[in-house]
Amino acid sequence: MRKWFAGLAAVALLAIGTAPAQAAEPGKAKVVRVGATQSMDSMNPFLGVRLVSTSIFRWTYGFLTVPDAKTLQPSADLAESWTTSPDGLTWTFKIRQAKWSDGQPITADDAAWTFNKMMTDDGAKTANGPAVENFASVTASGQDLTIKLKSPQASMLENPVPIMPKHVWEKVGDIGKFDAETYPAVSSGPYVAVEHKKDQYVKLKANPEYWRGAPKIDELQVIFYDNPAAAVVGLKKGDIDLLGRLAPPDFEALKGDPNVVQWNNEGRRSSYLQINHGATTSDNKPIGDGHPALKDPKVRQALHYAIDKQKLVDEVQNGLAKPADGSIVPPMYKDFFWQAEGDKKISFDLAKANGILDAAGYKKGADGIRTMPDGSRKLQFRFSIHTDTPIEDKLAEYLTGWFKELGITLTTKRLDSSKFTEETGTTALFDIAISGWSVNPDPEEVLATHLCSRRPTASGEGGGTESFYCDPQFEQLYQQQLKELDRTKRAGIIKQMEERLYTDAPVIALYYPNDLEGYRKDRIASITPIPEVNGILYGGSGYWPFYTVEAVTADTAEEGGTNTGLIVGAGIGVVVLAGVVLLFLRRNGKAADDRE
Repeated sequence: MRKWFAGLAAVALLAIGTAPAQAAEPGKAKVVRVGATQSMDSMNPFLGVRLVSTSIFRWTYGFLTVPDAKTLQPSADLAESWTTSPDGLTWTFKIRQAKWSDGQPITADDAAWTFNKMMTDDGAKTANGPAVENFASVTASGQDLTIKLKSPQASMLENPVPIMPKHVWEKVGDIGKFDAETYPAVSSGPYVAVEHKKDQYVKLKANPEYWRGAPKIDELQVIFYDNPAAAVVGLKKGDIDLLGRLAPPDFEALKGDPNVVQWNNEGRRSSYLQINHGATTSDNKPIGDGHPALKDPKVRQALHYAIDKQKLVDEVQNGLAKPADGSIVPPMYKDFFWQAEGDKKISFDLAKANGILDAAGYKKGADGIRTMPDGSRKLQFRFSIHTDTPIEDKLAEYLTGWFKELGITLTTKRLDSSKFTEETGTTALFDIAISGWSVNPDPEEVLATHLCSRRPTASGEGGGTESFYCDPQFEQLYQQQLKELDRTKRAGIIKQMEERLYTDAPVIALYYPNDLEGYRKDRIASITPIPEVNGILYGGSGYWPFYTVEAVTADTAEEGGTNTGLIVGAGIGVVVLAGVVLLFLRRNGKAADDRE
């Protein structure tokens, strides 16, 4: 029934139609509208982890540093310069003279308050907790921020934490329950959040106080679509101007549209299966209802051998991806990318998978379904995916067929975005789930989502785990890479961490999707990807695309102007402003796997 309504909604859009996007008239606000096929999990930067959320935080808040638009190496943001002690344990950042959007000065005290809050409040650790775990103390004096570390930290210049205004946030009682729905928000980035309608849109205005100067457009809107097909219709009809994170069939549906530029480059994301291998809380208490067979590494290994990743790329991703034979870090980050070779590589082999299960004592019954070695339970697993996601449905079909060849029953469980996030990240009410992560230029954060400390507390606070993983070997390697300041040596340690995830399989990497996007050249005159060469627009690792974006104006349109060339800038945007027709398409969230 839900799918029937989704199809009806898409047909309604086509039938009713809307006026195509028009160039901005002189004197009128320049607005760019971005479509997103997921909604905000929280407007609170201490809590939000979805890609759309972290993107909006990048567009609205300053950080100590940001990735350079050309090289992705750390470059100045709120910290205009920094020094470090010879032993690497003391870092001093000079915070630039700038203002919050409400006119108040930005000081080092704002940054110190932000980090100290995360160090002392479990609720504030939800989104980026590991970023401060190695901090011994954080103090401020004027514009000087001093961070003392417990041990040297190689990723200090790639801290993912947005700096918050102390004079606003120190008044908040329980950070872990604060929705941050007070507008206009006080921020320091290119844009200011001025309105949010849950599961509908976020509206951002250009920040005149931004230290680089205001963006070239007046307003950036992010419209949330639950149905990817409807989002594509919205782009074609001119309801939105840019749409990223497209599934291959939706991307291919844009072919031949004279108003749409297709964007296909290497992506920064890996997609994988999350396995409930025996979830526990941060105090090591069992949690959830995962199938006990998945605690056995042999079972997880057998599942891995039963997946034909090349077929998934060809049939589920339409060839617009690369098989993931190893690393959860995608190949675009060449320094940190690891791929299994030789006898370490797990290739599609159903006979071998069956042999592993036979040897481990999981016998098939008369019905062909295996049971636990003690005969207590059949190997019947749930596969959690999102509602209204045809690609995930197709993936489920392939996995169901392959696992059946092993004597394992797989039942698809469809969840809306909020429920999916809760069950796979807090309550552990799942067996196997679709998942994935968008990886930053320094992969430390995505690796940190598999640390013991990322598991939720008994009350469900904090966390931010990707797998409920807690492995002594992985933890030791994480600490080693944290202290290794030689980039080449550190990369070697990180690859060992990736190999550990590959062999122990709390997650099973499937493929690296291409970055598939589309934008209207009659609405967007120019936009800079990040990195500038073969980079990403929506969902990139910095705010440059939407700081530099220029809208087509009446003048540029008359000049024949849809200049799609690249320019250098600094900002990222989100689109909102859903028409009445679009409201019919809204459902409850989607794609909680689209996490940062």
